[in-house]
Amino acid sequence: MEINEHDILIMKKKHPCGSNSWEVLKLGSDLKLKCTGCGHIIIVKRSDIVKKIKEVKKS
Repeated sequence: MEINEHDILIMKKKHPCGSNSWEVLKLGSDLKLKCTGCGHIIIVKRSDIVKKIKEVKKS
């Protein structure tokens, strides 16, 4: 699965704010993601997040 900066990741489960989409801010072994609903920023290991992705929308 190819992920680039500024792509939108649609996840299988929703964030507590109700949104299930995240914008990729930074790439590497960890991904820095920003919730498109509330603006919350998280850093997650790439191996953990790949399992939870439903769809990738290219920017």
